[in-house]
Amino acid sequence: MAEEKNELIEQRYKNLEELEKEGISPFGESFSDVQSIESVKNDYSEGRKVRIAGRIMARREHGKSAFLDIKDSTGKLQAYLRKDVIGDEAFGRLNNLDIGDIMGVDGELFRTRTGEDTVKVTEYRLLSKSLLPLPEKWHGLKDVETRYRQRYVDLIVNDSAREKFKARIGLIRNIREELDRRGFLEVETPMMHPVPGGAAGKPFKTHHEALDIDLYLRIAPEIYLKKLLVGGFEKVFEINRSFRNEGISTRHNPEFTMLEVYEAYSDSSGMMKLTEELIRSAAKAILGTETFSYQDRKVDLTAWKKISFAELMEDNFGIRIDDPLAEWVSKLKAKGIEIEGDTVSKTQIINIVGELVEPKTETHPVFVVDMFKELSPLAKEKKGAPGLVDRFELYIGGLEVANAYSELNDPIDQRRRFEEQVKTDPDAMVDDDFIRALEYGMPPAGGLGIGIDRLAMIFTDSASIREVIFFPHMRPE
Repeated sequence: MAEEKNELIEQRYKNLEELEKEGISPFGESFSDVQSIESVKNDYSEGRKVRIAGRIMARREHGKSAFLDIKDSTGKLQAYLRKDVIGDEAFGRLNNLDIGDIMGVDGELFRTRTGEDTVKVTEYRLLSKSLLPLPEKWHGLKDVETRYRQRYVDLIVNDSAREKFKARIGLIRNIREELDRRGFLEVETPMMHPVPGGAAGKPFKTHHEALDIDLYLRIAPEIYLKKLLVGGFEKVFEINRSFRNEGISTRHNPEFTMLEVYEAYSDSSGMMKLTEELIRSAAKAILGTETFSYQDRKVDLTAWKKISFAELMEDNFGIRIDDPLAEWVSKLKAKGIEIEGDTVSKTQIINIVGELVEPKTETHPVFVVDMFKELSPLAKEKKGAPGLVDRFELYIGGLEVANAYSELNDPIDQRRRFEEQVKTDPDAMVDDDFIRALEYGMPPAGGLGIGIDRLAMIFTDSASIREVIFFPHMRPE
């Protein structure tokens, strides 16, 4: 197989040399005023003059004529080339063209006897020579790792991959339009932070030479967006790139896309309503329906449920928020949960068992409410429920896709929580500038984060996050 591939590559280089000998540029000039193949097909009229460009995906020769399948980003169209129309030299040069080459053609539309839309070529131009062969037609690019490493090839030969990314792009567009319609302003905040914050996660660290300071790639934009609330921008959002220096899995990539939304004078309930409306709107726009399947599991967005995290912890493990730490440990060990190390915090324990109570089999979206305070250093306490915060996490199809809460705007309580977090987390820091911003007064607000990558997974029925990220991070080859 390797020898066969080498022969194919050698032949392509020979074709390259032949073209150059004839004075043909194998990596041609511009080819302006091109029409998309989709628009040509949608506006078909017999004899209409058209100009298209795209990649040669198939060829069929019949003596003094040839058929080529030309594919662009919108579709595929058959090109018909005749020797007596384009001339002997141009027809002869077809022998030096290969599958994968990019060409531009001028011609007239007609339909074949089998009813296929076709352009009768009057002139063509080679725009770019393909020096590596595409995957074999009938097998395509199947190897998953190769598909991720060479996404450019995956997009050429796998139409399903292209459709997934078009759906992802449409999802982001719909969310942006919906928020704009509701009066939210799209903003940009720094991607390098002097203090990592806004979420739990291990940051990537770098150093700025001119300022001689350490900086961190953001793990979330939350702190800066709240500073904008302080400054009087009352409805803001950012579709942001964030980074976590942690493991890679089917649900995690070190670089990922989040939507974060903040609205002054709102709260967790307001964010819950907004979340449902944004996701339902996106589903109708992208899928045309609110009921669909994700990984052989039915998803129904027409009804949304609520369950209590505190009740799940008590029902499954007998753990109550006000129980002492030692009692938590003994109850978990009695249930067969391993707790490693001599010293452990309540936060660590919640992280250990939290995944065990996630709703994984529900048909309808589920809001998990009544979260423990230890997990939420930036959220307001729930009234009448000491130890709990006014927060929710959203699960759809077994995936956590959103997180929101009533934002803590008390600078005194915020400093206290930061200091408590530093005692148990060696990577945590007290963000003095954020506390100073709160001291100027931040309005009560609701904040929301939606994982764009995970929502795209659900809308495209993808088992892995790498299916919906153009260029996921991989180990070196």
